[in-house]
Amino acid sequence: MPFRHDFDPTSLREYDIRGIVGKTLQPADAFAIGRTFASMVIRAGGKRIVVGYDGRLSSPSLEEALVRGAVESGADVTRIGCGPTPMLYFASVADEADGAVMVTGSHNPPDYNGFKMMMGGKPFYGDQIRELGRLSASGDVLPATSGTAVRVDISDRYIDRLVQDYDGIRPLRVVWDNGNSAAGAVLNRLVERLPGEHTVLFGEIDGHFPNHHPDPTVEKNLQDLIRVVDEKQADLGIAFDGDADRIGIVDNRGQIFWGDQMLVLLAQDVLSRHPGATIIADVKASQILFDEIAKAGGQPLMWKTGHSLIKTKMAETGSPLAGEMSGHIFFADKWYGFDDALYAAVRVLGIVSRLPGPLSDFRDSLPVTVTTPELRFNCDDKRKFEVITEVAERLRKEGADVSEIDGVRVNTPDGWWLLRASNTQAVLVARAEARDDAGLDRLKAALAAQLEASGLEAPDFSGENAGH
Repeated sequence: MPFRHDFDPTSLREYDIRGIVGKTLQPADAFAIGRTFASMVIRAGGKRIVVGYDGRLSSPSLEEALVRGAVESGADVTRIGCGPTPMLYFASVADEADGAVMVTGSHNPPDYNGFKMMMGGKPFYGDQIRELGRLSASGDVLPATSGTAVRVDISDRYIDRLVQDYDGIRPLRVVWDNGNSAAGAVLNRLVERLPGEHTVLFGEIDGHFPNHHPDPTVEKNLQDLIRVVDEKQADLGIAFDGDADRIGIVDNRGQIFWGDQMLVLLAQDVLSRHPGATIIADVKASQILFDEIAKAGGQPLMWKTGHSLIKTKMAETGSPLAGEMSGHIFFADKWYGFDDALYAAVRVLGIVSRLPGPLSDFRDSLPVTVTTPELRFNCDDKRKFEVITEVAERLRKEGADVSEIDGVRVNTPDGWWLLRASNTQAVLVARAEARDDAGLDRLKAALAAQLEASGLEAPDFSGENAGH
């Protein structure tokens, strides 16, 4: 019977394919992804595809269907089993695979799952995902044949490579919150190889996520980590998202060390070896980060939010380091240019062990600002882009100092505010940063006025001021 498959339109996202299992995502979708993606890889001159999966309850059956589809298109599939997404990236890059697919729901709720892909060693996203959907819907795939599938355990090689770049001086006391993520088995073995005293919380891989939701950018998800850092008088705490491509950190005082603050720490270290290098951060990052990169002799580059977009820009510019507020940290310095929370953790530990004082001293040395958290509010998928266009046009007419790299980021004497359309959800995302509360209130009022001018109700900003 000829192959043809339609995906739920909500599942084909900008950076990945994602949906609710049993509703917008089924094993038949996984088979179709394998069948179509493998056809694309083979038509591009490749044949070898690496496949991995995370710890969600639905992941094994989706991986099984995906592999069947890829083999039926004639691919030779290497199955690396359950583990973190960056281990799949490592397998792909280290063994020069032609394609790679990770079955993962990332930081989404337990009933979600999805697929992250690479092709030719590069992110597979945007137009490529849309093309996959089109080819599947039209049945434009290779004739059914038979490829191969083998199981390979790459975890020892991955852990060996992670440990290779540890460059610490003094042993540290570290608390790790695995959050029942897919990193569990690898993390438990990794800490045995690192000097110091290590405590792992929720180290078992469990797709129910019984202890807390696996998203280290949300403060309530870090409360167990903060508590145990205090109990153990640890030097720092480290947390992961569901597939361990994003990292969260708390310092020795249990204060959250946000993604842009982490990037200041890492950038200073990387720039000591790569003077004048370009360091990339997304539009949601603090102005302090860009100023500190310049102060350390680097070239700061503000870029669009999205892990695929950042990775692509890194390759384009030769940047050795990039990062996002969401905790995606990308090293091309000694590493391979992909986001890996385990690797970022190893590099952070090395730097912290060489600091003259505790991590909190470094945090306290940064200029203090007040910020809003990331504010997200619902807006129709089509309307959200129209709103950004309208706001940008009004701001240009007003002569505002505005960047349109990704949405609108407006600089004023008080600081800056950002409004952008999410690439993965029907929401608008806003953030603002100022030197003091009064300035932040003025920025929030300006943002609210722009939303109201586009016929939207401004989100409730009350109580949204926080130090940074």
